[in-house]
Amino acid sequence: MMQFEGKIVIVTGAAQGIGKCVAETFAQEGATVIAADINAQLGKGTVDQINANGNNAIFIHTDVANPTDIELLIKRTIDQFGRIDILINNTGIGCWKSPYDLSVEEWDTVINTNLRSSFLCAREAAKTMRLNGGGSIVNIASTRAFMSEPNSEAYAATKGGIVALTHALAASFAPDHIQVNCISPGWIETREYDQLRDIDHTQHFSQRVGKPEDIARACLFLTNPANNFINGTNLTIDGGMTKKMIYEPEP
Repeated sequence: MMQFEGKIVIVTGAAQGIGKCVAETFAQEGATVIAADINAQLGKGTVDQINANGNNAIFIHTDVANPTDIELLIKRTIDQFGRIDILINNTGIGCWKSPYDLSVEEWDTVINTNLRSSFLCAREAAKTMRLNGGGSIVNIASTRAFMSEPNSEAYAATKGGIVALTHALAASFAPDHIQVNCISPGWIETREYDQLRDIDHTQHFSQRVGKPEDIARACLFLTNPANNFINGTNLTIDGGMTKKMIYEPEP
């Protein structure tokens, strides 16, 4: 028996990249996956591929920056399946712009899409989870919550917020047996992996750049009921890069 047989799993940002891989991986393990995304064409493509492989998924068009869309996502899932067992909050966008030039509207768009949506999706899903004995939530943050390049303020703020939100929700949802954890990916190449340079790989302790499958497997691990003692935790998956000391070379 597959380890997630009969489970109902919502994955936001499931149209491409990490979210697509997470959706496919849960489906391969027997779950029924609700793939939520703003991109209907790619989202439906994810679902079509999952179903063509003999697994189960549906697509629900969702703009997570819109609270009404989040409420409808949860309602439609409950109406069709009666429960939610697992939520993967994966949606994320960036705005790589100098803080001198970043507009309030651009800031709010990133905050609402990445951070506010993680709270609202978790809250709405938890309302149902607690009626069915509990559940598991995984928020996807980033190593940019802990280290930065220039012009990443809005994105970094959301990812730092998601890490803090995770342990706060874990505390609040604990009486309802809802487990909340977080994953902070480092460099996860979602497009042309075979075009990467040797230095791209060897700068990592693990000697390679990450793949979406690395994050998908971690989602399976964190949401497996056997691992429910892991709670309120952030799991960094970055090939060791955030532990690497970097100095300018000596002359």
